[in-house]
Amino acid sequence: MLTLLAFVLALGLLVAIHEYGHYRMAVAFGVKVLRFSIGFGPVLHSWRREGSPTEFRICLLPLGGYVSMLDEREGPVPPAERHLAFNTQPLTARAAVVAAGPMANLLLAALLYSVVNWVGVEQPRAVLASPVTGSVAEKVGLVSGEWVTGAGFEGDELEAVRSFDELRWYLTQASLRGLDLRLSVSRAGSDESKPGREVLLPLSDLNTQTVDASLFQRIGIVSPWTRPQIGELVAGGAGERAGLRAGDRVLQIGAQRISDGQQLRQTIRSTLPPAEGQAAPMWLIERNGQQLSLAVRPDVKSEAQGKVGLIGAFVGAAPEMTEVRYGFVEGLAVGIEKTWDMSSLTLRMMGQMLTGDASLKNLSGPLTIADYAGKSASLGWVSYLLFLAVISVSLGVLNLLPLPVLDGGHLMYYLSEAASGRAVSQVWMDRLQRVGMAMLMTMMSIALFNDVTRLLG
Repeated sequence: MLTLLAFVLALGLLVAIHEYGHYRMAVAFGVKVLRFSIGFGPVLHSWRREGSPTEFRICLLPLGGYVSMLDEREGPVPPAERHLAFNTQPLTARAAVVAAGPMANLLLAALLYSVVNWVGVEQPRAVLASPVTGSVAEKVGLVSGEWVTGAGFEGDELEAVRSFDELRWYLTQASLRGLDLRLSVSRAGSDESKPGREVLLPLSDLNTQTVDASLFQRIGIVSPWTRPQIGELVAGGAGERAGLRAGDRVLQIGAQRISDGQQLRQTIRSTLPPAEGQAAPMWLIERNGQQLSLAVRPDVKSEAQGKVGLIGAFVGAAPEMTEVRYGFVEGLAVGIEKTWDMSSLTLRMMGQMLTGDASLKNLSGPLTIADYAGKSASLGWVSYLLFLAVISVSLGVLNLLPLPVLDGGHLMYYLSEAASGRAVSQVWMDRLQRVGMAMLMTMMSIALFNDVTRLLG
């Protein structure tokens, strides 16, 4: 029930904001708006404000909405009201009305990000776990327990890093833009007023265009530092059979000293059970202040990259958290910057899917969105606001794509009209509409297929 309510609320709000952008801009330019509808299908409720020509509707299916304006292309217009028709407005006015919907979504995203910045959010501290073996981070000498206090792209000044999430954002941007990243790092718990050592991550060498788990594996910074602790165990799993208990801290596996949860996970995955008759690797653990040795024989699972070891337990404790909060002006500026960066990243990913550089599996449909809506709502209202901001950015950017059935397609018509001095003919508009609808239906079908595959997987 929570998932359904969170999904309907999210979709209804984002559609309402989008259509309200069209509506307010149309009214500002003197266009007569006949109907403002949130959703499609049977009308649940409708009303009309006194003195307003607009009928407002809320319909049963919240999968969209529309603003219907007086327009000679849609039906007869009385001569006395011709100046109120959308199609008779100057080109700049028509373009502004069309662009106002997507821009309203982007403005909403900036506001939501800003609100989260103002109230503050708990995020993991930017303390590094052990870098992945052979990764960029390992090669430049980063080690477990170091705290990243500053970051900056090549040629820029270092800026304070407040959390691990901010660090990941720097890593993502540097990788996609082909830039090297400078980090200022100190030992965790050291004096914050003293400058740490500076490290250069040569991320320009990665030559990547896709953000996924493999990117951070190549960089070597996957997760924040956590205690190398055993959590909940699966009944009958290798860990329980060996005598491990929830809360055990792992100090050593064989000859390998363990310093954090990330290293513990890597070591477990790379440890395969010995041949029959050979002794299982010995684990040195700390339990209730005492050190114990246990022989742990991992189970084996075959994955795409080969066989990996598993012990049937949650590995690693929760990371150390810190509250990230900004003042009014700084929070607003960071919110706007975040919206811009997310918009750029969304456009880049869409472009890469068109060129084949990114998988179409990245497309998500209503089922995945509903799932994320429920999960974010269950985590609290701040998480839900961040979810709304991400979806609002996606909706704004998607509608600006130059597909004829979308707002971006209409802006494409107006650009052609501005360049040629004449409007696109109705015949060509009809043809392009059919092509655009086919493309949009194809994208929706792929997204829905991905949704079903994820749920069944």
